[in-house]
Amino acid sequence: MTHKTITVGGLSRVEGEGALLVRARDGRIEDLELRIYEPPRFFEALLRGRSYTEPPDITARICGICPVAYQMSACQAIEAACGVEVTGPLRDLRLLLYYGEWIESHTLHVYLLHAPDFLGYDSGIAMAADHRDLIQQGLALKKAGNDLVAAIGGRPIHPVNVRVGGFYRVPSRRELAPAAERLRRAREIALRTVSWVAGFDFPDVEHGYRFLALRHPGEYAILSGALITSDGGSFGVREWPEHVIEEQVPHSTALHARLDGSPGYLVGPMARYSLNSAQLSPLAREAAAAAGLGPACRNPFLSIVVRAVEIVHACDEALRIIDDLAEPDAPYVPVEPRAATGHGASEAPRGTLYHRYRIDADGLIGEADIVPPTSQNQARIEADLRHLIEPRLDLPEEELATLCERAIRNHDPCISCSAHFLHLHVDSR
Repeated sequence: MTHKTITVGGLSRVEGEGALLVRARDGRIEDLELRIYEPPRFFEALLRGRSYTEPPDITARICGICPVAYQMSACQAIEAACGVEVTGPLRDLRLLLYYGEWIESHTLHVYLLHAPDFLGYDSGIAMAADHRDLIQQGLALKKAGNDLVAAIGGRPIHPVNVRVGGFYRVPSRRELAPAAERLRRAREIALRTVSWVAGFDFPDVEHGYRFLALRHPGEYAILSGALITSDGGSFGVREWPEHVIEEQVPHSTALHARLDGSPGYLVGPMARYSLNSAQLSPLAREAAAAAGLGPACRNPFLSIVVRAVEIVHACDEALRIIDDLAEPDAPYVPVEPRAATGHGASEAPRGTLYHRYRIDADGLIGEADIVPPTSQNQARIEADLRHLIEPRLDLPEEELATLCERAIRNHDPCISCSAHFLHLHVDSR
């Protein structure tokens, strides 16, 4: 009887700290635990008793990579509770802000976190020594996204110009002009990025994913819509608690989520693309086709190509919005509190992000619930690892460790800030 224990003590090139433990016996995996240490979920408790105006600023601090996602889901949940819908130019500005975040977040992942896997480097820094021009290209693309967030949000990280109902002030067309010029250059870089990553050597792996994402009738959903699944299910955002249940697992501070009673569904770029690829901008659809993507993607290693396609879409749509943007009548819609519960969901770079707030007539928050993408994906990532590792348990330790990390990075888990590299220990007896 052969026992094997694989311990990945620290995951590299993910946003945060995580570990992996695998126990195998006689060539079969008995236990597999992806140990994720999310930023503390005390944010939900912290919000209780606070004013209904505060969640956009407070929840943005959950993540330095995707603060806009938290702000948008929070605003929409509060607005839903108060019976307000933000439309027209203010909604367009929210989309524009969100596209900036998609550009910077996806670019960070593609160039510095994921591409080194395919090119044989331990880090983006090591890769830069041999591919300086590529890294500079990626940094220029990321800066275009950061600059767009700053132009609308006031600064590139944890924007300060977002409020319930809209914005504190609205940028003028003149103020957006430099961002538009950078976006035109960024769009060309994004197209080159798709061509570049499409040429990587991808493992031939496919999974029967159950996808979940927003769908909007008029756009590739990012800001709002109804929830749909790849097996034909659909439900409104306010019905989320009836379909998605979180549960604690002993090996992780991140909760696992179940969709209609079943674990292991997937949110994120592959889910969005597979459910809504027909709604991408024409340029992004052309880029996807040229890269060899079909209407759906079930190979997790190809997620880097899907992200690159979404960068093209974000650049293209951001330019369209800037060109067509009308000046709003006011920077925000007045939002008066009432006793109610509101639900909001949007598509963060890493997947569907849900917020729920119960407020009283004075606008004080009595209850808050936040479901981030990574906690929804954790069970599915573990399933991917199980399917990938079990037939390959006889591989050398270093090769197994590399394979495990690559499989995890496919989904770009956002955990917390990390600079660790992998340490693997295998105990066989």
